[in-house]
Amino acid sequence: MQRHSLFATMSLGLFAGAATTTALAESTPLEEQLKELESFQVIAHRGASGHAPESTMAAYELAHEWGVDYLELDAQLTADGELVVFHDDAIDRTSDGEGKINDFTLEELKALDTGTWFNVANADKSDDSFEGAKILTLDELFERFGHDARYYIETKSPQLNPGLEEALVETLEEYEMVENGHVLVQSFEQDSLLKVQALNDDIPLIQLVWYSPSEEDASRLVEWTGVTPGPEEITDEDFQAVSDYAVGMGTNFIYDGREVIDADFIRQANENGLPVHVYTINETDEMERLMEMGANGLFTNYPDRLIELVE
Repeated sequence: MQRHSLFATMSLGLFAGAATTTALAESTPLEEQLKELESFQVIAHRGASGHAPESTMAAYELAHEWGVDYLELDAQLTADGELVVFHDDAIDRTSDGEGKINDFTLEELKALDTGTWFNVANADKSDDSFEGAKILTLDELFERFGHDARYYIETKSPQLNPGLEEALVETLEEYEMVENGHVLVQSFEQDSLLKVQALNDDIPLIQLVWYSPSEEDASRLVEWTGVTPGPEEITDEDFQAVSDYAVGMGTNFIYDGREVIDADFIRQANENGLPVHVYTINETDEMERLMEMGANGLFTNYPDRLIELVE
């Protein structure tokens, strides 16, 4: 447990009394991980990606050094079936290459520079050490941090990555991440989460949702994949349907300047056993607002800012 999570958990009194201490001592690492979701979670979105090139070792090193609760990442498959840590479907934005990531072998991807673009886009944060940064494999990330970190992994674009769930579960099991309480698997695609569950039903799952105005009626919010109704229409039964397979939800807060969730949404989700983690919150005032609303955690490119508020 990271230092600020321990402080938050202790402040809730979860460790008060000999009975509670004994119960925790007898719980498994996975049970402890799930219990700690009751306290606030700092989730480093693609690492400390506001300070270093996203999804690179430099970004994850910095986030880990600051003591975040989770290193967040996207998992995809190369043309030769290797798991890599990369967000976009195409490599153009964050590398010196062009094309779809799934069309390249790992060797071809390793020849790319995924750091220099950050220096060009962020002159005030430019660092020569970012130049030539290589795409990471999931193995490399696990070998670097092992069980000293927790990982919040998205099955990215599963329709473009056939076999992704099988490869991911195999790797999580190889590194004993599940039983040791070191991973959450997230996805917008319910089917992808259910595939993961079928392969290993101990893996804690997070259902991602994206709320935006309906094309037919802009006053009405809908969810991108239809996994839930919009926040104004959602019921306990809808939350319970998600909690049948997931241990939490990840949601947006604002769409095109319009707030799409409120404190009542968070409260209702919590009452139905679902912590709510909100993405991607980078401004301190929004962080403070969401914490006051009862959010159970935030994804952020600037985990240093969030840690200051939590501590």
